[in-house]
Amino acid sequence: MASERDYVLGTHDEEIERLGLQHRVWLPRAADAWRRAGFTVGQTLLDVGCGPGWATLDLAGIAGPTGRAIGIDRSRRFLDAARARAEALGCENLELHELDLDEQPLPSVRADGIWSRWVYAFVRDPRALLARVAALLKPGGAMVLHEYVDYRSWRISPARPEFAWFVEQVIASWREHGGEPDVGMALPQWLAELGFELRELKPLAEAPRPHEYGWRWPHAFVDVGLQRLVDIGRVTRERADGVLEAFRESQAVPGAFSLNPTVLEVIAIKR
Repeated sequence: MASERDYVLGTHDEEIERLGLQHRVWLPRAADAWRRAGFTVGQTLLDVGCGPGWATLDLAGIAGPTGRAIGIDRSRRFLDAARARAEALGCENLELHELDLDEQPLPSVRADGIWSRWVYAFVRDPRALLARVAALLKPGGAMVLHEYVDYRSWRISPARPEFAWFVEQVIASWREHGGEPDVGMALPQWLAELGFELRELKPLAEAPRPHEYGWRWPHAFVDVGLQRLVDIGRVTRERADGVLEAFRESQAVPGAFSLNPTVLEVIAIKR
């Protein structure tokens, strides 16, 4: 079983909260995709790589008492956080499984819908995992995925070289941990090879300004991501502080914005 330290950004409380912010920012996009994919009451909905369960709880709400939501993640800390939140909300149609997506068998379920966001980018063999996940989906069921297709598209305006360097460090660290940030470029081909109908492919690009709620997501990632790079010894504290200062100076300029990395939204139907 992989350790909690193997997560690119860790599994500490600050990361759990950052993932909650991330989910709130992206929920309108995710919920719209779930609706178009036909996720509804009474279904079994699977959240692959569920983390602390922010989306899993929303899927449980969609499935309702006659359906269920199933979350899979390798982090016990994340799953404990998801379970505590479900109990506090009185959510009883939630099922959680602790397992390593790279190494362990998936639970024996028959899903009507499957969701994942920024999961295939982090595993060692995304093509093999996709095939195993696809086997859990009923014919006619929908798979909805959000994955990056151009991580280097993350830029800030006004531009600062320190920030471009930070993005390159994130990409390098990501790949050193066995992942591929631009895995979305390969997913449609793999799904077609697995016999799926590619119903929708949609690039998602956002350019939030500092006064907008969506800007809090890239801002939070800069803080947490830099600290993680320092913790694993890839970046010095002095260099990280320089990136933070450049980011804050840039985003304090009138008209500033963050051009977030492009995400590919995929809705695919199993034939």
